[in-house]
Amino acid sequence: MEEASFWDDNQAAQKVIAECNQLREWTVPYQEVKEKFNNIVALLPEAEVEDPSLFEELIEELDGVEKVISELEIRKMLSGEMDDKSCFLSINAGAGGTEACDWVQMLARMYQRWAEKRGWDVEILHVLEGDVAGIKSIAMKIGGPYAYGYCRAERGIHRLVRISPFDANAKRHTSFASVDVSPEISDDITIAIRPEDLRVDTYRASGAGGQHVNKTDSAVRITHLPSGVVVSCQKERSQIQNRESCMKMLRAELYKQEVEARKSKVEQMSGEKKEIAWGHQIRSYVFQPYTLVKDARTGYEVGNIHAVMDGDIDDFILAYLKEFGA
Repeated sequence: MEEASFWDDNQAAQKVIAECNQLREWTVPYQEVKEKFNNIVALLPEAEVEDPSLFEELIEELDGVEKVISELEIRKMLSGEMDDKSCFLSINAGAGGTEACDWVQMLARMYQRWAEKRGWDVEILHVLEGDVAGIKSIAMKIGGPYAYGYCRAERGIHRLVRISPFDANAKRHTSFASVDVSPEISDDITIAIRPEDLRVDTYRASGAGGQHVNKTDSAVRITHLPSGVVVSCQKERSQIQNRESCMKMLRAELYKQEVEARKSKVEQMSGEKKEIAWGHQIRSYVFQPYTLVKDARTGYEVGNIHAVMDGDIDDFILAYLKEFGA
């Protein structure tokens, strides 16, 4: 990188820089946690005898070290071709009417809070409001290292059980929402999309009203006719920018479908099936008559549902990755 000719080929230079950044994502945390562990070990014997409060703090620090090491181990398992990429995450309401739309909004907030805690960027690309309340569907881009590798653990049906705030009789309701995740495709991966295979529709963006609603047909919806994939974007005020975002989401979805088709063919040949079938919940969130969040794939569960809805979902994702890996 220090050679004068390094920037002669800008594309090759960017690739080298990206590879270096990926290596730093491993080496920097490893060196930091190693140094921290050595410092704690050096202080423990003296603190145990002379300063009980410091000793307890050091034990807590060790727990933090263990968590970092566990996450580095998980990241090592994220060896899929696209695991290190950013991703597109979409949520759609299922059975449950208004209650399901409210559930989509709750899940969207949960994922936004989770990503923000990790220091990742979140862009809302498309929102379709519910008829009464909540959201029928939402698409967001989550930008961060290994975002797709972690987020793919969330793909599937999420089930909510609670006393509905929309029911005057205060009855318990069950509703569903589906979560889908696609990796962001870099420019060096070619996905062939023929213009004649696309139907492009434009419409006015919906929103809270007033200045938030566009006066022109800037929102874009693209349908890929051969596959039936539909993507929408209304984030930008420019139709051109929204179309560009739609094409990125479409390329990501078509790439994901191609990878899954190849994986499914291999699994059929080997007689193995690891993924949960579509239509069966991967996780249940129960608010009443007790509080519990339980993952049907791993059996992992916690009782603090409010922490989970506030973005504390790392343990569910880590449990999934440990059991199913790549």
